[in-house]
Amino acid sequence: MLPIMNILRRQPVMTRARFFAWAQAQDMRYEFDGSAPVAMTGGNLKHSQICQNLWFALRRRLSGTGCRPLGPDAGVATIGDTVRYPDALVTCTKITGEEYLTPGVIVVFEVLSPASGRMDRIVKVREYAAVPSILRYVIVESSGVGLTVLERPAADQKWTVTTLLTAEDTLALPEIGIALPVAELYEAVEPPEA
Repeated sequence: MLPIMNILRRQPVMTRARFFAWAQAQDMRYEFDGSAPVAMTGGNLKHSQICQNLWFALRRRLSGTGCRPLGPDAGVATIGDTVRYPDALVTCTKITGEEYLTPGVIVVFEVLSPASGRMDRIVKVREYAAVPSILRYVIVESSGVGLTVLERPAADQKWTVTTLLTAEDTLALPEIGIALPVAELYEAVEPPEA
């Protein structure tokens, strides 16, 4: 009976440090689920355009503020040894650029792709909530205009949820002192076919 229990119990394949060393030699991108690497699939062109719009809007507004937006290669340590690579994040903590994990992440953005919805809406909500510095998590739809905004005033409080459903809405980001018109995130993105 003991061998069956060992098979059912998930044993870590590698440590976080070993993951970083391994990932540097790979041609594909991976996240680390705390036990093993998980391949990250590419999104479609709408996903890519929304990410570019988001990075541009953040960079333009945060220039000279001491806060910086980082994109999909900036790691975030979450629960246990898990490492996630959100589509965009903002930190106001000074960094050298040599780090594998981003310190002091305040805002995280995930742009949904057809395959990532469950992970971004359920698993990552719990994981990002476990990071005390993250005060806002924004889930951006790619199949049409829509943002789900999870926010909390302090690390020990629960998320409150707001949805922004039109291009006329504005995404307030008081933690970093800016606001983004939702229309900017969807600039040059073809609307879904009826």
